[in-house]
Amino acid sequence: MTRIIESKFGETPFQRLLGYNKEVMARWSQLGDVLEKDGLLSAELKEQVRRTLAQSNGCEYFTAKGKPDPSMFDEKTLIAVTFAEAFLKHRSDISDSHFNILKEYFTEEEISELCAFITFTTAQQYFGAIMKLETIEKITFNKLLFQILDGRQMK
Repeated sequence: MTRIIESKFGETPFQRLLGYNKEVMARWSQLGDVLEKDGLLSAELKEQVRRTLAQSNGCEYFTAKGKPDPSMFDEKTLIAVTFAEAFLKHRSDISDSHFNILKEYFTEEEISELCAFITFTTAQQYFGAIMKLETIEKITFNKLLFQILDGRQMK
């Protein structure tokens, strides 16, 4: 169960937790939409990075969307996922050597997009973790259970 009750605004449980401030929810969602789609980096590459981050960032909601799928990795995806793993381990202490490897495979513009995606996605996952955001299945089950229990108490 989440730490606060979801607002009435937003399409997903995540958005409804942000929905108490509609402008924050809208702009957060807009930035997420921009970063997640094909840009300089493919949406598929970014999805594998997102899955990698989710395994360590502590949010059940995002972890439930799946683990990275190595069968989907091309060379750039492998480098991006490896960089995300280095970020998880070292955070802001990532060495220049990590960036030197990135520069062998990515342009400056792509590195900027990758780092923006990694840090924004981490913020999303931390928000979900701190709010104890659960999987859709668990949320649905808990709502049904509370409805049944409320019905019993009313009799």
